[in-house]
Amino acid sequence: MATILNIQNLSKTYQSAGRTLTVLENINFSVEAGSTMAIVGPSGSGKTTLLGLAAGLDRSTTGSVELNNIKLDQLNEDQRASIRNQHVGFIFQSFQLLPTLTALENIMVPLELRGEKNIKPRAVDLLRKVGLGDRGHHYPAQLSGGEQQRVSMARAFINKPQILFTDEPTGNLDAETSRGIVELIFNLNKEAGTTLIMVTHDLELANQTGRIIKLKGGRIVSDETTANSN
Repeated sequence: MATILNIQNLSKTYQSAGRTLTVLENINFSVEAGSTMAIVGPSGSGKTTLLGLAAGLDRSTTGSVELNNIKLDQLNEDQRASIRNQHVGFIFQSFQLLPTLTALENIMVPLELRGEKNIKPRAVDLLRKVGLGDRGHHYPAQLSGGEQQRVSMARAFINKPQILFTDEPTGNLDAETSRGIVELIFNLNKEAGTTLIMVTHDLELANQTGRIIKLKGGRIVSDETTANSN
């Protein structure tokens, strides 16, 4: 199976009060297209930083990130943004919906940025798939947390991404709502054949993926397949 993400000798450091703070150190792994993977570890272990580097949201200090055979390290910010819009979907803990746009308009944003036409039918279909077919004209403030996360999921899948990054997607939701969101993520992911990389502190959720990478102190301390690996 093809490799969609290849990370080599990745490190990330910051300068803070005259000291060098190492957030990630010598990270190496690759991910097969169509697979599912969780990144787990204690708070401050570098999970979200690693996700951001893998997705091209930030630059590493050393090492390389190759996404869909494209070396992100050699690209400027505009080029990386273009790659993200073409190949990547995101689901964040904080939803990150635009408050002045309706649910339907929020979903259409990635395709509008690409200049695509006739995108409303696809957005309407995704809104229906996440169970919000009758809420398209509502604004984020008129939706519950779970409904907002469903809108953000539809937005993540609208551009048919090859890879989906999720960062604590159920972190702001109650247990019952979380279960519904998780089920939807995996169902939509399977239907689209998308690669899924999920940052979570929830080991039960992590075990639903095919592989778990555990970070501690900015290093990979284990990398194991699960019973759900293909």
